[in-house]
Parts: sequence; structure tokens; C-alpha cells
Amino acid sequence: MDVKEQVPLAPLTTFEIGGPAQHFVDVATEEEVHEALLWAQEKNVKFIVLAGGSNVLIPDSGIEGLIIHVVSKQFSFAGNELEADAGCNLLSLIREAGKRGLGGWEKLAGIPGTIGGAVRGNAGAFGPEIKNFVHTVRAINMNTGKTQEFVQAECGFRYRHSFFKEHPKWLVTRVWLHLQKVTPAESVKRAEETIVEREKRHLQNVRAAGSYFMNPTAPAEIVAMFEKEKNVKSRERRVPAGWLIEKAGMKGATVGGAIASIQHPNYIVNQGNATAKDVEELAQKIKIAVMSQFGVDLHEEAAIL
Repeated sequence: MDVKEQVPLAPLTTFEIGGPAQHFVDVATEEEVHEALLWAQEKNVKFIVLAGGSNVLIPDSGIEGLIIHVVSKQFSFAGNELEADAGCNLLSLIREAGKRGLGGWEKLAGIPGTIGGAVRGNAGAFGPEIKNFVHTVRAINMNTGKTQEFVQAECGFRYRHSFFKEHPKWLVTRVWLHLQKVTPAESVKRAEETIVEREKRHLQNVRAAGSYFMNPTAPAEIVAMFEKEKNVKSRERRVPAGWLIEKAGMKGATVGGAIASIQHPNYIVNQGNATAKDVEELAQKIKIAVMSQFGVDLHEEAAIL
């Protein structure tokens, strides 16, 4: 075990915010995960798992204990099936699958982070969610060391949630997906169109954790207001958090170096010198404004460590 000390964490997150890890180790296999868990147990320190760092806010003071950094990147194809380690980058997998004439999930292109993180949070964009493609997930119980495979029906997928997010003792280590036959050219076209659309909305290559708040369910009158204004039907009585933030007058709001993006207010962006405290204070101001004007409670999608 190559456990390092006082490793900076900000460069490992899309927010580029946060202090160092007291202890830090890269893990690439399930055996190394077991070793890291045993090390933490023997040293009597807490541990936190970090993978792509795309949906997380690290505190300014850093993290006491052990950061277990998942760097596994092996994947393979068989027929219409993709088998991938949890540490594989989601966009890279979409592109690799497309080269082999497999796709259907290109609207997920550009969502930052790993396939394991996407499964944990049931990542989705422009309609599809990762649950539409996953059929089996392997995970380690970090309390017992037990490894178990979960079929899709056992993964508890719902909007931005899964069994693994609700039971964080289970660490996703491997994922199996069923993909559709597509031509490589069509897959590239769909993925690039999706990325262009994300760039239009200022969702690409910014210092942010992705959507900071989940789209909330709202009272009937708020849903009706949204549907009339946008001329689209609400899904499951949910309205976009970004729409609420803008209607509450918080688009472009700042605290220190953090800003609610002008292009997409549900992105809290590090303008270069934001601290975790700035982000949390801005998020709280946004939540208060939305609650006072619409009676809607926003809940963080980003993990606040």
C-alpha cells in the first residue's frame, strides 16, 4: 500500500476547491480496495472514497482520515454488452462504444465523472438516465468486505438516486451495460451534438460540480407556471432548479469567488478563487430565496464532504 500524506485534493475535483487529504491512496482493483479498508481499520481512521471528483465539494481545511482514490479503468465489450470498472470515465466509454457500433446513450456525453459515479447518482441529461442501460452492478460492502452483484431491479434507481447512494457502505466497483447497435458515425454525431448543446448552456469545462441542486418536486401552481412559460410538460411534478433560481433573482448571485452561473444558474461556478465556504454560503442564499418566493425546498445533488 503506497499511502501518501497531505495530498492536495482540489486538483482531483472539477470544482478545484478544497484542502489536502491527511492520508491518500490510489486503488485500481477490488483487492486494493480491501487493502485500503484494512489499512484504515488498523489505523483507526475514517475513510472516504473519491473517483472522478465531479460531484463533490471538499472542505477548505481538507479531509482527515484516508481518501481512497479509485483509478480503475479496465473495460471490455462482448456483443452488445459493455463491462467496465467503476473508475472509467463516462465520456471515454461512450466514445469507445461508438467506435464499436454501440450506443443509444450519447445524450449522457459530457456528464463529468466516472461510470461508477454515474450509477451511484443515476446520472442523466436531456431525457435518458444511466439506469436505462445498466443491467448489473458489482459492489463491495465497505463494512464487511463482502462483494455482491446487483441486477438492475435491485439497484433502486430513481431520479438522481440509487441503492448505492442511499447505502454508502456499498462501493460500486464494476458495471455491466446493454447498448444498442448504431453506426460509429451516428454515435459520434449524437455525442458531439450533445456536447455542443452542453457548451451552449455553459455546462462544459467550468470549475463546477455539475448541477448543484436536484430538480425539485413543486406545488401544482408552480408546475403550472413552469409548463405555461416553457410550453413543456413537467416530469413527475418536477421543475428545473435552474429555472427556480433564475425566477428567484439569484442568477449571477455571488459570494466571494463563487457565482450562480449566468448561463445555467444551477451551476455554482468557481471563478478561480472560490472557497468551499463561499460555495456553501451561496448555496444557502439560493435555497432561502427559492423557499421564500416559491415554497420549494432545494436539495443538493453535489456531495458536501
